[in-house]
Order: sequence, then C-alpha cells, then structure tokens
Amino acid sequence: MNDHSLIIGLESRLLNAWPSFEYQAYDGWILRLANGYSKRANSATPFLPNASLDEELIDHMIARFVEANVRPTFRLNGLEAAEVNERLRMRGFKEIEPTHVLVAEIRQGDCEADPEVELQSQVSKSWVRETAESYGGDKADGATLMQIVSRIRQTTAFATLSLDEKPVAWGLGVVERGYVGLYDIVVAPDLRGIGLGRRVVTSLMAWGCKEGAHSAYLQVREENEVARSLYGTLGFATAYRYTHRVMPGRSV
Repeated sequence: MNDHSLIIGLESRLLNAWPSFEYQAYDGWILRLANGYSKRANSATPFLPNASLDEELIDHMIARFVEANVRPTFRLNGLEAAEVNERLRMRGFKEIEPTHVLVAEIRQGDCEADPEVELQSQVSKSWVRETAESYGGDKADGATLMQIVSRIRQTTAFATLSLDEKPVAWGLGVVERGYVGLYDIVVAPDLRGIGLGRRVVTSLMAWGCKEGAHSAYLQVREENEVARSLYGTLGFATAYRYTHRVMPGRSV
C-alpha cells in the first residue's frame, strides 16, 4: 500500500466514523459541515491525489462555509497538489494545529479488555453529557456531539471507566474494514496523568480485535507530546500528518 492509498484508506474510515451533517464534493475535495463542532467535521479535505485548488474554487468553498456560519478551514493531509498550501497562505489562511494520524498493529494477545471499562454498543445520554463536560471549551456542546455520534453507521463501542462507581474516563471505538478508530478519549480533568486514558485505549483496541480489527488508528495534535509519548508505548507510529489552513478574522 503506497502512501496515498494509506491516507485515502484512513481518511475514508475517518469520514465514516465521525459523520458531519452536510457533505459537498468539489473536484477531489470533500467539504464537511457540522455546526462548527470539531475541525475534522467542519473543513474541506482532499480525497484524491494531487487535488488542486484555484481561486474560483477557494472563493466558492469560502462562501459555503460562511453561509453555514463556520470558519473557512482547509484540512491538508498530503493528498493536495503541491501548490495548494502556498496558495492558501497567500490568501491569508493561517496554519494551525498540525496533527498526527497514528497507527498501531493489534496483536492477537491483546484482545482482552479491562473488566472495569464498560463497553456499550449504543450511545447513551450520560456518555455524551459526561464526555462533553470533561472536554469543556469548544467541545462542551453535548447536543451536537450526540447528533454526530448518532449518525455513525459502523460498529461502535462507547467506553466508560469508573472509579468507586464514578465515571472518570471515556472513549469511542469505531470498527471498519480491519481498523478500529479511537475517538473522544477523554479523562476527568482532576484525574489526568495516572493512566486512566491508557486503560480506555487498550480496552477499545481489545474490543476492536474481537470485532476483527488488525490495526488501530487515532489522531493527536503534534503539540501534545505527553499523549504522543503514551501512544508510542502502545505501539503507535505516525502514518501521516495533516494541518489546517484557517481564514483569520472569524471566531473558531
């Protein structure tokens, strides 16, 4: 599998695992909109090798974002044509939040989940509420999070780890065609750094193994060296990197 095939394969799974509310296709680009909740669901992403952008197409997509009251954002994953990044830079789009897509092989001996991590196949209101509250900030919108995860059509597991019967860590696993995607791994703010997130991650990988997954993937910001180090100890390595070009002057 060449680099482009790997990127397209994982990007396709990501698109299915984290649904937007609206999709528009433009000459090798997919523009996604979901009320501004998370950049991956509210951005234009290339899905064909050497996908190009001319000024007319940039203007057209900007107008679609503005109509939806979403900050115009281009998510560049390495499939775009060589001149795209410079063209957006010249238009004033700022580069932010470089992110790594990490992949790890799931070994057959790693198929037993932590018994204290509860895995549910359907989303619950409590899972959404607790996850959104622990995220806080831009991701505190539980109503939109519920709309997104309720649209997932792949096999899912909603994970909750409790200590003394109090939920303290959460995560989402989505299995598709041999890969389990790990999303929304979050720990209660006052309990971070003691290994709770690791227990959720390994349990979702074990669940994915039992669902036929041979590999796991996730996304982590480049600046989050603590998380990247943790995932490295679990066998994750960078498959590819993406960044965002965002139009300045509008709220995120």
